[in-house]
Amino acid sequence: MLKSRRTTGIVCVLIVAMLAVFAGAVMADDSAGAAVKAMVEQGVIMAVVEGEEAVLAAISDPEGPFIDGDLYLFAGLVSDVIMVAHPYSSLLNQDLSDYQDPEGNYLFANFVAVASEAGAGWSEYWWPKPGEEESSRKLTYIMKVAGQDLYIGCGYYPAE
Repeated sequence: MLKSRRTTGIVCVLIVAMLAVFAGAVMADDSAGAAVKAMVEQGVIMAVVEGEEAVLAAISDPEGPFIDGDLYLFAGLVSDVIMVAHPYSSLLNQDLSDYQDPEGNYLFANFVAVASEAGAGWSEYWWPKPGEEESSRKLTYIMKVAGQDLYIGCGYYPAE
């Protein structure tokens, strides 16, 4: 009986792992997606180890450790649709629950949904590339910080 439960548990873990890999591959099918996910994970680790104040200061710094070319971290609250750290945005500390992209996606509300419901995952929406007026498809990885009212995200424009 114990061996059967252990085998069932191992099979369940393998299935969940395969689904996670497949879901990640569907949304982030290139090395940029892997770099985005890794940067978010580094930010979450800093938040857990050094605390919320330290990670928010690092994320808000345009010369800080969480800027790599076009990639950068941002952070928001899980309890509200409010962005609390970003190295470039003027949307800080505002209620963004009604903010929509040109396609009608409530992107910031979706970030909160991903963080609160799944804990981590990808969000797709439309946003202008730096220096452009027209919006392009963007993928953003969101991860909730365990034990904190905070999520951290990073996005990129996938090759079409």
